[in-house]
Amino acid sequence: MIPLLAPIFQGEWAPYGETLACAARPPADAVRVADLLAEPPRLLALLRLKARTLNMPERDLRAVASAWSMNYLHALLPPVAAAASLLQHSLPVTPDRVWVSLDDEDGDPECFHITDLGAPRPGTDTAARYDVLLWEHLAPLFALLTQLTRLAPKILWGNAARYLEPVLEEGLRMSGQSPAVAADLDHLLHRPSWPQPGGEPRDNPMFTPLRRGVRVNDRSAPPVTLHRQCCLYYLVPRLGYCGACPLSPEFERERCATSAAD
Repeated sequence: MIPLLAPIFQGEWAPYGETLACAARPPADAVRVADLLAEPPRLLALLRLKARTLNMPERDLRAVASAWSMNYLHALLPPVAAAASLLQHSLPVTPDRVWVSLDDEDGDPECFHITDLGAPRPGTDTAARYDVLLWEHLAPLFALLTQLTRLAPKILWGNAARYLEPVLEEGLRMSGQSPAVAADLDHLLHRPSWPQPGGEPRDNPMFTPLRRGVRVNDRSAPPVTLHRQCCLYYLVPRLGYCGACPLSPEFERERCATSAAD
């Protein structure tokens, strides 16, 4: 684990900090993210490999692309977001400065590699610390996955929100409800627009009004906060709906307003 992150990722959280490594040279078999983005057939081959391990047909790779993206985000977002929000430190995650190790058997991302630690950004706002991650790294990756598989971009951004939210909520707890971390959580997930320097704000693709679900078979139980978007796991054989799927017939859905939307 990168020493910078060691104070954050301890105990049961330690594995989430071990998916980012820093060394003068990336492993020889790691793939630079910029090269992956520049070679669509290479990414498509990874998705087809993933489809075979999931026993999914290759003619429709939407659920496969969602599953692959979840593993990508699981490895990338916790260490990068923890550094950005808890440490006010920007790690270098532009596609030309980060490499990814891929599992030979199923094509899943396992670990990301950087060759330097970037720079501290104390006192900067959320956009200054997250613009590169969102718009230079994730946005082109998601666009390519959509191009290759017809997977709706909102599902990919919903997957990103699904990993950012618990990291930032845990960051709030660890920091004693730090106003800076709270501002990042609000800015990233609860505001419908994203500022652009010198231009009109763009839509925030991770913003979706939260919804709660009442269990159809037990209406007396407390409502469950549902995921912002369905990840399509229910299309994968033997998986079915997850426990907070907004499409699950287990729930009768109701809209739950967020503070920013109101």
